[in-house]
Amino acid sequence: MRTYPLTADDWRSHFHPDGTPKPLNDPADPTVWPNRWSKANSDAWIVRNHDRIRQMQPRVLLINFSNQVEAEKPLRLAQQLIAAMREASRYHGYKDPNSPPFLQYSVWRFVDLRDPDRKEKNSRRSPIKPHVREPDINCDYGGFFSEQFAEYIGVRDPKNKRRFLRLDELVDRGYVHEVWFTAAATGDFRCLECVELKPVYDERFRRIPGKYVQAGNGADPDQKWTGRSVRINCINHDRGIGCAMENLGHSMEGLAHSGAIPYFTRYFHEYAGFDLDKRYNLPFNSFYPLWGEGKGIRYPDPHTAIVTDGKQTWKIENYVAAGGNVHFPPNARHHYDLNNTEPVMSTIEDWRIGSAPGGKDIAKPWTCEVLNRYAELAPDCMGRWLVYWWQNMPGLNNRSKDDDGRMMKNWWVFWFY
Repeated sequence: MRTYPLTADDWRSHFHPDGTPKPLNDPADPTVWPNRWSKANSDAWIVRNHDRIRQMQPRVLLINFSNQVEAEKPLRLAQQLIAAMREASRYHGYKDPNSPPFLQYSVWRFVDLRDPDRKEKNSRRSPIKPHVREPDINCDYGGFFSEQFAEYIGVRDPKNKRRFLRLDELVDRGYVHEVWFTAAATGDFRCLECVELKPVYDERFRRIPGKYVQAGNGADPDQKWTGRSVRINCINHDRGIGCAMENLGHSMEGLAHSGAIPYFTRYFHEYAGFDLDKRYNLPFNSFYPLWGEGKGIRYPDPHTAIVTDGKQTWKIENYVAAGGNVHFPPNARHHYDLNNTEPVMSTIEDWRIGSAPGGKDIAKPWTCEVLNRYAELAPDCMGRWLVYWWQNMPGLNNRSKDDDGRMMKNWWVFWFY
């Protein structure tokens, strides 16, 4: 196992020479998380102090499984993803240069599991379920939490230096808040994009004892519930961080679909266009079912959408898109459409703010031209769209209002409930 400098702040500064972690130096500041009072995901403190938090600084455990990648690339991808998520968490940052970033990730530990004797496929230490045939997913997400994998992570228990801390222990003690791993798409190690088990809360944000749900993009039924949420994000090292952001975007959609936080589900579905059945009387709640040839949306003018599923067509007059979702920006004609230059009316930049006369949201002609500023920051997959999409999502100091007329809660905080 090899380790590499992260930035000027070397990862080794977090550990004693014997491999035990140094005490966390979190601030005595209740507006920053983690802090002296709360260090771990799913802490009740996060719920109680949701509206006080001004910045979250989650710690990432970064793992490389690919034998095909050069030593420094996983760290380089991680730093690029950190920069993109930092920008994405600046509410309305595209028009407010003083908007502060809410998410400031850091890599707490990097574990390089490349095999020393080969430069192909993925590590022999990848957590793989035996006897699972291609193309089915064979990544054993429960294996990340095993005693054997704890040895691969290599963090010794300060109370018993002969053993290593398991991932669930690292999460429970607040050392790790999220896991990112790089892998090669060579068929031997087949992973889901982003998985997460999450506690379930009621309408008043009270945790329901003993209840949890799958809240990512896909799920492994064999993953053991450990009592705290933790996202595990797979990064294909042959692609860029825009694709890794897409994984995280789908994870946010999965959180909404899971119903783990009813408040978030209620408003996210409206923002992200998962209420089209109610809003426009379509037979599906979003455009996601429109896969394949002959399926999609046409916009003969900025106010009209013509939707077809290949068999039936619906004409929607006075069409106004809200915020869109991971695959469908407001003027998308099909999945992953970032090339439509024709405008479509959208309220994404004024969603639930009500800046128009009568307290209505301002609807403006929208095209993907506004995304050009992020072309270098997140160039592949839906990356440049997701930076902008997240910047319009209710974040820190947002001006969106809920059904009771109160300022919308910061949605980023829900990621660590």
